[in-house]
Amino acid sequence: MSFVKEFREFAVKGNVVDMAVGIIIGAAFGKIVSSLVSDVVTPPLGYIIGGVDFTKLAITMPAIREGAEPVTLRYGVFLQATFDFIIVALAIFMLVKLINRLRRAEEAKSAAPPAPPRQEVLLEEIRDLLKQQR
Repeated sequence: MSFVKEFREFAVKGNVVDMAVGIIIGAAFGKIVSSLVSDVVTPPLGYIIGGVDFTKLAITMPAIREGAEPVTLRYGVFLQATFDFIIVALAIFMLVKLINRLRRAEEAKSAAPPAPPRQEVLLEEIRDLLKQQR
């Protein structure tokens, strides 16, 4: 299964345990991830696209009537929150993927070996009977 397909399935449907893990880890590491995005990821990205600081990106619409304050659409803050979400989702996905891999490995170790084929069982019984007759 491809990484992208597996991530899409996780993000779209997931199960209760995956969601609980996501909520707990997202809450615990929210500040760290926000700092990572705002202090490490966003500045170089802003530099590459011409020195733009995402948090300061906004559109100010003029006031409709006199005395009213103009309305500011701060879409840069939205972009920042979107980056935060994507990084948190990827981190949680990678953690759940690791946990699932460890579970599968543990289940493979503890799984009982499959029963031998009937033909093999019959041959073993014949061998045992021949040993008893000697």
